Amino acid sequence: MNQLVDGEWRTDTYESTDEDGAFRRGETTFRDWVAGSDVPGHVDAEPNDRFQPETGRYHLYVSYACPWAHRTLLARSLLGLEDAIGVSVVDPWRGEDGWQFTPEKAGCSPDRVQDGDYLRELYVEADPDATCRVTVPVLWDTEEDTIVNNESREILRMLTTAFDDLGNDVSLLPDDEAGVERVDEVVTEIYEPINNGVYRAGFAKSQAAYDDAIDDLFGALDRWNDHLADNRYLVGDSLTEADICLFTTLVRFDQVYHTHFMCDRRFIHQYEHLWPYLRDLYGTPGLTETVNMDHIQEHYFTTHPDVTPSGIISRGPDLDWEAPHDRDRLTGSPPMPPADD
Repeated sequence: MNQLVDGEWRTDTYESTDEDGAFRRGETTFRDWVAGSDVPGHVDAEPNDRFQPETGRYHLYVSYACPWAHRTLLARSLLGLEDAIGVSVVDPWRGEDGWQFTPEKAGCSPDRVQDGDYLRELYVEADPDATCRVTVPVLWDTEEDTIVNNESREILRMLTTAFDDLGNDVSLLPDDEAGVERVDEVVTEIYEPINNGVYRAGFAKSQAAYDDAIDDLFGALDRWNDHLADNRYLVGDSLTEADICLFTTLVRFDQVYHTHFMCDRRFIHQYEHLWPYLRDLYGTPGLTETVNMDHIQEHYFTTHPDVTPSGIISRGPDLDWEAPHDRDRLTGSPPMPPADD
């Protein structure tokens, strides 16, 4: 795979599987925190006063196709931060040169800050000697001209805490410390078997690695399906960061992961509770417009030639995302901005 080495773009350096054929996700590189962030206890970091939360100062670089970047787009929308934080959207197709800007393509944009052609240029601007993968999302500081952070989990928490005075007063975290800790626990619990599990299955290079990934994935899906029989959301009585992190995998599952990554033991729409839960989240105001299925399908089926060398985009099942559900009978309600005075 491709990455920067000492600030130079290389196409022959990064290996994503280990000697047993199991997929191993590389670490992200830029891990600063905006001042005022509520840093989770398990993260060895402190907010940096160098980065103050201010309207118009920060910019998100995302792909509609990427589930990790999608987390940050969801939070930005649900929290009403569109005017506070700008966005640039890369092309869903990623070739040997990495993520690129193709503003003439539907749903894409130019680099609205640096006017670059490739996302890697942003990384080199932040660190001329960067040795790392070039990934989305990226939280960019236009005042310091640098990358604050490119770890989706951490950017999500920054948006929900450091920027809470710049949005619409919606909260994506419980009010109590125990509830926030439970959100962090659930995000961790779903990451390896589900969020990363689909990649572990799709990029596995041995039968044993694939079988382990599939067993973990569907074991976890079964578990959370049972949990959702009596609970509208994953934690507490309202939509939280945990639901965002699960949503971005589930919304891609039937259209992409089931076929492309051979996660074909079962569709999500065949689950009694996960499927209504997914439709319930999909209908949440501010969420639907962040889903671009054309970008999602194009990216996966055309960007991984080792998995789908033909580049043919699978049609996938014809799903009714707006079909009625009875999730509102359960405790809890979606986050809603306050009514206008």
